[in-house]
Parts: sequence; structure tokens; C-alpha cells
Amino acid sequence: MNKSLIIGVVAVLAAVVIFYLWGAGVYNKAVGLQEGANESWANVQAAYQRRADLVPNLVATVREAAENERGILTQVTEARAGISKATTPEELESAGKQINSAINLAFEAYPQIRSTENFQDLQVQLEGTENRINVARQEYNGTIKSYNTHIRGYFTSMALNWFGKGETFEPLKGFTASEGAENAPKVDELFNK
Repeated sequence: MNKSLIIGVVAVLAAVVIFYLWGAGVYNKAVGLQEGANESWANVQAAYQRRADLVPNLVATVREAAENERGILTQVTEARAGISKATTPEELESAGKQINSAINLAFEAYPQIRSTENFQDLQVQLEGTENRINVARQEYNGTIKSYNTHIRGYFTSMALNWFGKGETFEPLKGFTASEGAENAPKVDELFNK
């Protein structure tokens, strides 16, 4: 065989192998970026689920603690009012026992009133949850950008058509807020349920 023919065949085979490896690399990268985008969206969904699970439970806990404290303070207030209305020594003694009982109940159940602390903790949890969601959305948008940039390249899109085995790599859309999302939710509505 002619030496130049052998070199030509080897060069063509090398070109085919290089082209195949390049196309496989482009395809594999597109698949990896697409799966990364899917994972990022799943993380956004997980953050939404965390919020859906956490916020109602936090609100219920704070509401119940506030109601309990309100009941204790109501008993103390009513007992104090009973002392001022007492006209006989027996009524005064009864009102005194009632106020002592209410105060003891308050200190046994809650050595210190914590409703304000509970509301502040709720606020911190809400802020932290919303920050997690925002970070997950931003990461999702970043993975979408990487994926879309990769698949939209001229040679990349050609390679994906050739090596994609019929699979299409459509551009993905980044996170978009739902209609009305620009309006902050009203937490007080949760307390009035």
C-alpha cells in the first residue's frame, strides 16, 4: 500500500474519532446541564414545600402560646378587678386567693411572658424561609442560563441534532413569579383563620 494512502486513511479515521468524541462531549455536557437545571428546580420546589410545612405550624404554635398567655393575663386582670370590687372581708379574701391562684398559674406555666419572643422568632423563621426560597430561585436561574447558553451555540446545536438520538434540547425558561406575587402575603390573615 501506498504510504500517503495509509496516512490519509489514518487522518480520516482520526478526524472521525475526534468528531465523534467532540459530539459526544457536547451531548453529555448538555445532558448534565439539563439535569442540573432539573435539580435546581427540584430544590426550589423543596424550599416551597419547607415553607408550606413550616409556616402554618409556626403560626399555630405562636397563636396557641399567645392565646394561653392571654387567658392567664385575663384571669389575673379579673382577679385584680375582684379585689377592687370586694365589699366584705370574705369577698376580699376570696378575691385575694383568686389572684394568688392566677399569678401562680402564670408563673408555673410561663415564668416569663414570651409572646413577643415567639412573634420575633416567627418573623426570623419567615425571613429565613423566604431567603432560602430566593437563593434556590437564583440558583435555578443560573443553571438555566448555563444550559441555554450551551445548547444555543451554533456548533453545539448542530452536534446535538446529529448526536441527540432524536432527543430535543429546548431552551428552558427561568423562574417567573406568579401573578400577584409582587404583593407581600399578609401574615395577619393566617392568625385570623
